[in-house]
Amino acid sequence: MNGTAPERASINSRIKQIREALEMSQRRFSFMLSLSGSYIARVETKKMPVNPRLVKLIVSEFGVNEDWLKTGRGEMFSQNPDEKFTKLVGLFRELPGKYQDFVLKIVEHLLEMENA
Repeated sequence: MNGTAPERASINSRIKQIREALEMSQRRFSFMLSLSGSYIARVETKKMPVNPRLVKLIVSEFGVNEDWLKTGRGEMFSQNPDEKFTKLVGLFRELPGKYQDFVLKIVEHLLEMENA
């Protein structure tokens, strides 16, 4: 033991934790934020600093607790998201608009059948 304190997790590593908790590739995660995959890769590897705009994007897009993202205190998500719902939303957002409309019609039809 050399007497040095263990390194605290950085905001960069917490961004990677979020992406992994959402089961997203860097490509999909960056797509959801309208950023390049290489930008997210550089952020996660601490080659790029995290700016306030990125923090706001992640908080608003994924429901992340801003205090946790900045400091590591509290819970990762503002509300504990249901994993299936989070995954569904991520996949849905990747679809072109015409397919999103189709998926919504199917869901509405399934609900009508369930309530019949």
